Amino acid sequence: MKTILLLLLIMLISISNSQNIKPPVAKIIPKTTELHGQKLVDNYFWLREKQNPDVKSYLDEENVYTEQFSKNFQPLADKIYDEVLKRWKQTDLSVPYFYKGYWYYTKTEEGKQYPFYVRKKSNMDSAEELILNQNELAKTFKFLGLGTFSVSEDGGFLAYSLDTTGFRDYYLYIKNLKTGEILTDYVGRVSGVVWANDNKTIYYTTQDHAKRTFRLFRHILGSKNDELLFEEKDELYNVNVGKSSDDKFIFLTTASSNTTEVYFLNAKNSTSKLNLLYSKKEDHEYYVDHRDGLFYIITNDNAKNFKVVTVSANSFAKENWKDFIPARKGIKVEGLRLFKNYAAVTERVNGLNIIRIYNFNTNNFINIPVNEQVYSTNISVNRDFDATTLRYSYQSLVTPQSIFEYNFLNGEIKLLKQNEVLGGYDPSSYKSERIMVKARDGVEVPVSLVYKKGTKIDGTAPMLLYGYGSYGIPLTISFSLGRLSLLDRGVIYAQAHIRGGSDLGEEWHDDGKMMKKKNTFFDFIDCADYLVNNKYTTREKLSIEGGSAGGLLIGAVLNIRPDLCKAAHLAVPFVDVINTMLDENLPLTVGEFLEWGNPKKKNEYDYITTYCPYTNLQKTNYPDILITTSFNDSQVMYWEPAKYTAKLRTLLPNDNLLLLKTNMAGGHGGSSGRYDVIKEQAYAYAFLLNQIGVSK
Repeated sequence: MKTILLLLLIMLISISNSQNIKPPVAKIIPKTTELHGQKLVDNYFWLREKQNPDVKSYLDEENVYTEQFSKNFQPLADKIYDEVLKRWKQTDLSVPYFYKGYWYYTKTEEGKQYPFYVRKKSNMDSAEELILNQNELAKTFKFLGLGTFSVSEDGGFLAYSLDTTGFRDYYLYIKNLKTGEILTDYVGRVSGVVWANDNKTIYYTTQDHAKRTFRLFRHILGSKNDELLFEEKDELYNVNVGKSSDDKFIFLTTASSNTTEVYFLNAKNSTSKLNLLYSKKEDHEYYVDHRDGLFYIITNDNAKNFKVVTVSANSFAKENWKDFIPARKGIKVEGLRLFKNYAAVTERVNGLNIIRIYNFNTNNFINIPVNEQVYSTNISVNRDFDATTLRYSYQSLVTPQSIFEYNFLNGEIKLLKQNEVLGGYDPSSYKSERIMVKARDGVEVPVSLVYKKGTKIDGTAPMLLYGYGSYGIPLTISFSLGRLSLLDRGVIYAQAHIRGGSDLGEEWHDDGKMMKKKNTFFDFIDCADYLVNNKYTTREKLSIEGGSAGGLLIGAVLNIRPDLCKAAHLAVPFVDVINTMLDENLPLTVGEFLEWGNPKKKNEYDYITTYCPYTNLQKTNYPDILITTSFNDSQVMYWEPAKYTAKLRTLLPNDNLLLLKTNMAGGHGGSSGRYDVIKEQAYAYAFLLNQIGVSK
């Protein structure tokens, strides 16, 4: 009895101490910028000085402050983490895929942070060959991200790139898979690599100071003089190198957010030159593959949601185009994979994607069937051009990630692997549905929901509402082991498919960017209000979450409607839109003028100022807020959430909770190790649950 009383006393003291801790105070050093006749004063601009010891001291102080308050919910975070581990098959194999005489796959081992990359020659009964051990490579680094992983056609060499800081600086290595040695060939920092068919030539792309991929080089193994083949000087554009499905062509695509230009060269000839397919024409996007002497082109020329045309690789004038998949209203073409006798196309219809199979012998399309209302399906790894089967992935809010194989010859579908959920998971215990919410301008916004059966829709259930809504990226429907810990505690999980993504086609993106960006925020608010008004939850039990541009979403929403919810998580949030978009030396800035606008243009500046989260912070009662970031994030620099936190602290009432947690060794996605990623998710979930009244 005495022991129990002592523990309770310690807990009370700990809670009392955490509540009396004073939050860090960032020093104020005003910096004034004059723009469009206005003076913009930023008191925390100095936090950009990454090498300044005062910056790290401030972030460390915030981390200590956050750790003290985390004692209130860290036991719940630990519990969720343990629950995930119990559901997770930690020692596992991926589904092998065939490429040029070898079966390639990855395997994981319990307790190891990273996968092992292995292969077997000819068939799966052969001896296993370890070709890359990321766990061994990671021993001397706090972060290790794998970028390129590309094997030469003869299987003799592996080109791979590693990021050891989280800042997306990927350095290329070439490994002789016969001897195990790392070649002395060194080309430095790369963004993409493709092998030519001679097994000795690689084509690689590099980045400029702002991490814009802008050059293509040719490197022959053993050579010290690499040939520059292409340089994109327009800062709106990034270049990408890839190979055709039949391995006959190498394509260089240079792209802005709304315009592309493609060059091609013969993959067999290591001295061939780049040939331009079609010159840039503003707002024309096109992407190219090749089969049987024809280029297959996904294009939005007179097709807002894209179509597919074919043209001879020898005579490719636009007047020779022939429709392969014509433009159709309400259907967006998202992807195409070509085979010797078949093609697979991914399309988005009513916010959901489908896969259709085309038989070149019969000239017929067949849809791969699905049996759920809310799901996602995509073409998986298919490296064998001569294959008679298609690998594709499928998952939903209740169905774990699954890999299926569709037989082109007889239409049979075979489940190759479904990620196992340990502990007796029963998908029939949960309900998934999609509802349509009418936004304030009359547009209907899809919302995907999942909850445990028996959860009452009477306003008593807690909820987590997630959103993104930018760059034309549709919000993926996915299964999550961690999310089960929410559902089993009676939480309703919801995803709002708001404008700014392309969930309902390209128009959906157009209606949520540039001078229509605020539709994104209003859609989210209207979805939240609908869910409260229709008794899915209450304000006091509603939490909201978004990351990166989704963090901007949450920040803007909280300024517009600080009463919307009880708690919010902003992950690596893009919250300082004006200052970031004024700095053209930062990664992503120039290329994203077409998404957010350029504040050097007055009309665009005026519009951004109406929603920029950092600019519009106000003295009011905000919900409890957790902000997570990484010191080495190169996509949203750490100082954006740091400045946002510092400024917001000066405006909040004393009883508002604001926590900033900085991963000092992570990147845009947080930590690189798989166990660490789960811990970070469990921590965020525990914070939100604790604030909305779920403490166990």
